Amino acid sequence: MLILGVSCYYHDSAAALIEDGKVIAAAQEERFTRKKHDPAFPINAISYCLDFRAIDLSGVDAIVFYDKPFLTFDRLLETYLSYAPKGLSSFVKAMPLWLKDKLFLKKKLISELNKLDGSVSYDERLLFSEHHLSHAASAYYPSAFENAIVLTMDGVGEWATTSVAIGDKNNLDVVEEIHFPHSIGLFYSAITYYIGFKVNSGEYKVMGLAPYGEPKYVDKMKECLIDIKDDGSFWLNQEYFDYCTGLTMTNDKFSALFGESVRQPEDELTQFHMDIAASVQQITEEIVIKTAKRLREKYKINNLCLAGGVALNCVANGELLRSNIFDHVWVQPAAGDAGGAIGAALLAYYKHNNNPRKVDPENDSMSGSYLGPSFCNEEIERRLLNMGAKFDTLNEKDLINKTANVIVNERVVGWFQGRMEFGPRSLGNRSILGNPKSESTQKTMNLKIKYRESFRPFAPSVLSEDVSEWFDIDTESPYMLLVAPIKQNHRKEEKPEDTALFGINKLNVVRSDIPAVTHVDYSARIQTVHRKTNARYYDLISKVKEGNGCGVVVNTSFNVRGEPIVCSPEDAFRCFMGTEMDVLVVGDCFLEKQQQDPSLILDYKEKFELD
Repeated sequence: MLILGVSCYYHDSAAALIEDGKVIAAAQEERFTRKKHDPAFPINAISYCLDFRAIDLSGVDAIVFYDKPFLTFDRLLETYLSYAPKGLSSFVKAMPLWLKDKLFLKKKLISELNKLDGSVSYDERLLFSEHHLSHAASAYYPSAFENAIVLTMDGVGEWATTSVAIGDKNNLDVVEEIHFPHSIGLFYSAITYYIGFKVNSGEYKVMGLAPYGEPKYVDKMKECLIDIKDDGSFWLNQEYFDYCTGLTMTNDKFSALFGESVRQPEDELTQFHMDIAASVQQITEEIVIKTAKRLREKYKINNLCLAGGVALNCVANGELLRSNIFDHVWVQPAAGDAGGAIGAALLAYYKHNNNPRKVDPENDSMSGSYLGPSFCNEEIERRLLNMGAKFDTLNEKDLINKTANVIVNERVVGWFQGRMEFGPRSLGNRSILGNPKSESTQKTMNLKIKYRESFRPFAPSVLSEDVSEWFDIDTESPYMLLVAPIKQNHRKEEKPEDTALFGINKLNVVRSDIPAVTHVDYSARIQTVHRKTNARYYDLISKVKEGNGCGVVVNTSFNVRGEPIVCSPEDAFRCFMGTEMDVLVVGDCFLEKQQQDPSLILDYKEKFELD
């Protein structure tokens, strides 16, 4: 049975194809259109999924949309009536879009599907899931658990902002919900907006900024903004927020509470902003831990799955893991709305069609999240030649040796291999790689390659068998969704003059033997690399280890700030020529920057809208 899942019209549109309960292809629309967080109908992602299986839409048994727009419309109307006449302007702006597209979504979806294949009758094939149930399904069904509690936390889906589901064999039911407007996801987004970052894009910047600050405003937030109960439930004081009725996240009363107005993008980040970030991060972790404790006590199940945008908060995930509340925790690597496409399809297969579920207790069924397009070497060579690129085609051994030598010598590599990753993280197939032992790598990669804020940390990819040598973690982290401390024996003793530093001034302090991936709080967002799921990447890191004694590389996504992760060889070459990367490796093709035609150099710094 082949089922296509679709998510779109909010942000991070995506499509996923499952076959007999296994995810075989998935991709985000942004990777094809080159528009970050593209919300449009994912016609390119769907086409990729169908091409992967060499079928057209007539070969698909069902097409499942990830939420129910009528329920969202109900929330919109009820919210307006609750606050009327306040919010009239935002209501008037929203209505034309709803009446034109979203309210009659089935008709619109069929119209879009007809563009792909007009010979198919879609009325009976097109199904609709609920937003949080799709999230929960994306986390539970691919997990290695026979049964689990599933915690979904995000901004809002229909009415739910936080939900709890129970998965047992092939069944999954939502048993608890917190409803809009009370949302930890929207609370975090409100702080994101207040600090001057883009909502639905910049939340991870807040997480990265938090260690530079002190949680000085936790008490004030609890006193005025959010009431957190012992069981993890919470209530938001809407007097300070404007997302129900306005076109912004916070209002003037919110700014007056903290004595500062909303920061404008690209304005200086001050210690105040860092302290605000640290405060909202601590509150988020408190809610996650309190909720987890209650769920374990109430439902007596020792496995936890996480989904929803808040599940991408890898710092909170790390705290949850170290709390040992659950025996096992698994996070869907595409935990945001893109993953809803996977969940919707899996729900149709298991819950709607009542198919049996088989679980491998040793492995999840996400295939390392390597679910996107790949290119054979013949095609890569043809595409690169058409771009005017100059390259050498190497055998496997020489490719690994030469690339590892570049990294050991503290140069930066664009690494494009195999199938593109699904979800927000690059996991070694669409990555920019560097030497973690270099004291200059972080600054160089941020300012000269990624063109982004210097405070943002980079992640380590580490050989799975070496993870406990470098980090205080005793579990796998294949999807870069867990943060753990650097081992004490690899830390550098802090100098007296360093302890007096504040904020961004902490950035340049060398804190460990692998400073390029050590954040200011001695933490790192870890990806464990396994030969079984990514043999070439594993072999590369192993060869780097032979050269510098360290089975770790710096891994950041292959893109610049504001750009979606690269999808095609052409995307990779353009990014390579628009930044100060030294080497590009695409499949078996090895490209040196100095050998390229200077006329192909691009001005990439201003090419994409700020994220």
